[in-house]
Amino acid sequence: MESTVCPVRHVPPSSYGRFRNACCATLRFQCRFSSTDSQKAAAQTAAIKSEWRRRRNVIFDNEKQRQQSEIGRIEKVAVKYLPWDKDEAPIEMRMNKHLSTPYDCTKHLTEDYTKTVCLALVDRRPWDLQKPFEQDCELELITMAHSNKSPVVNTAFWRSCSLLMGCMVEASFKDEIQVYLHSFPKPDLKSGSFTYDAVIDLPDWKPTQAELRAMSAAFVKLSNQESFMERLEVSEELALDMFQDNPFKNKQIPNIAQNHNGKIVLYRIGDFIDISQGPMVGSTGIIGKATIASVHKVESNETDRLYRFQGVALPKGTRLNHFAWSVLEKDARKFNDLASVTPVRESVTSAPTEVVSDEEKERSSAAN
Repeated sequence: MESTVCPVRHVPPSSYGRFRNACCATLRFQCRFSSTDSQKAAAQTAAIKSEWRRRRNVIFDNEKQRQQSEIGRIEKVAVKYLPWDKDEAPIEMRMNKHLSTPYDCTKHLTEDYTKTVCLALVDRRPWDLQKPFEQDCELELITMAHSNKSPVVNTAFWRSCSLLMGCMVEASFKDEIQVYLHSFPKPDLKSGSFTYDAVIDLPDWKPTQAELRAMSAAFVKLSNQESFMERLEVSEELALDMFQDNPFKNKQIPNIAQNHNGKIVLYRIGDFIDISQGPMVGSTGIIGKATIASVHKVESNETDRLYRFQGVALPKGTRLNHFAWSVLEKDARKFNDLASVTPVRESVTSAPTEVVSDEEKERSSAAN
């Protein structure tokens, strides 16, 4: 499985029709013309896909800068940091309103917190590390070691894995295969897997074990980049502009905005941008051992080519013996029915019991 990224000139919003036509043309060229013509068509499609991603990032950066420029005079807020160790005294901090974030607070503590904290509680509410403070508040910082005391961090971890899997899926197929990211359901640890639904222009794809291993390796490579999960809240209109190349997200955005005061929450990992209410963990570096366990084709009223990707992962540094991990993998292969859809077939090719270990991740990181 491979992908090609080709920088090209700017494509304006009005080019949505040309984008879809080019993608369809790629498939037609595969059948009608020589391999050289097919390669040219695939390269054209890859270039247009790359340009849409670049365009989303330009809009994201411009909107983030616009929001910061509208803050005006900088005001201070009082942030009272409450350590988990009750023997430690609270720490008072003066931070910038609408600018400073919980992650900025970690820089005033120990270096370990900067590297290991993955979520915040602001006045007992789950809060992204990259989300600015809005008023005076109490702050608690959560690592994966606190998951028993604050289970919300497990949900955020699972949700973040789904987001990262969407990034992996979008980049993992050959250029001539059209891929539309669809959505991922609310995480539920009892389900046994994190998921992402995507529309793949393949009528009855059954991934081989080699393909599942390749996707697992791609997922690990992305997590090794230790990218921040940037959060940005935008208007419905701007979100529609950013995702006009994806008909499924374009259909979902108005419904999401209607239920959230006309706002859409975006997250960015590297140059990948997607929609989610969050919260997410602070960095992909929190993710450790991981396997893309299975892919199920599911029934949908929208399309006959909807596939559900399922995976399982552990936080970095968590140790689990091979047998226990193989049990988790086995559970992750079972169809996850959280989104109320039906699998088209009961059995799919599943990943073998071999896993991508922390040691393999370190070797992969060194190689890159």
